[in-house]
Amino acid sequence: MEQHYQHPQAIVETKTIGHGTRVWAFAHILPGAVIGNECNICDHVFIENKVIIGDRVTIKCGVQLWDGVRLEDDTFIGPNATFTNDQFPRSKKYPENFPETVVKKGASIGANATILPGITIGQNVMVGAGAVVTRDVPPNAIVIGNPARIVDYVDTPKHVSTRLTASESEPTELNVKEAKLFLMPLIEDLRGKLSFGEIEQHLPFSPKRYFLVYDVPSREIRGEHAHKELHQFLVCVKGSVSVALDDGACREEVLLDSPQLGIHIPPLIWGIQYKYSPDAVLLVFASDVYQADDYIRDYDDFLQYAKRPLT
Repeated sequence: MEQHYQHPQAIVETKTIGHGTRVWAFAHILPGAVIGNECNICDHVFIENKVIIGDRVTIKCGVQLWDGVRLEDDTFIGPNATFTNDQFPRSKKYPENFPETVVKKGASIGANATILPGITIGQNVMVGAGAVVTRDVPPNAIVIGNPARIVDYVDTPKHVSTRLTASESEPTELNVKEAKLFLMPLIEDLRGKLSFGEIEQHLPFSPKRYFLVYDVPSREIRGEHAHKELHQFLVCVKGSVSVALDDGACREEVLLDSPQLGIHIPPLIWGIQYKYSPDAVLLVFASDVYQADDYIRDYDDFLQYAKRPLT
């Protein structure tokens, strides 16, 4: 009994194909391809030799996977999604090595999306239909458009009514572990408004450094890292910016749209700032001077680091 199903009008030349995988009519898989278990490969799919496909992957009709493409477990490739593997294609001229294009675990590529060569689509990413992805996409992001831009993050609740839930005396605890939202004191009269914070009363640590982020194009993403030891306190002193937080188990997004709002980001929280308004000025206090080895810049490394037992 065969370990996989193959439609009579499919051509399956590879011997490396997993148990429970189904290959439907007019699909063609070349000898060097590696296919995992319980995949669903629909009509008119072409898979070249140097392609690796994980377990439980769905590839809808009309998709071509060229040399250098790797699809991790539980990924979804929508109808007619297009992968490319040569940045400067010419007839009868081939690169020495094709760049690797990786779609990480649980990511989905929408119908008719185009993925340029050498790109990594992060874990759980959602690429919208028709998007043209020209650079790496960070984990959990939702991207749309041409060129594709991040518009949201999957499974990331928005923290709403911040001014009603925070108070000057008691900060609001967020779903992400140990992160807190602070409502800073406000003094207002005919001369204007004044908001302030006192070290170790309103700020939960004594800062050793500050920096300002401003003039950010509204589609740009900043952050995308965690710290091993560093604490940060963020205040958007002008305009607005969204802060997405991730502790490896829970995610949450907070809109900073007032100088009176501050957010404490403790160590081992993956932080992202995006949706900057054109006039946004973000003030960040840090608990220590800059140390490059304190940064965790790879999301998979962060997940492993976050699982380590406390010592």
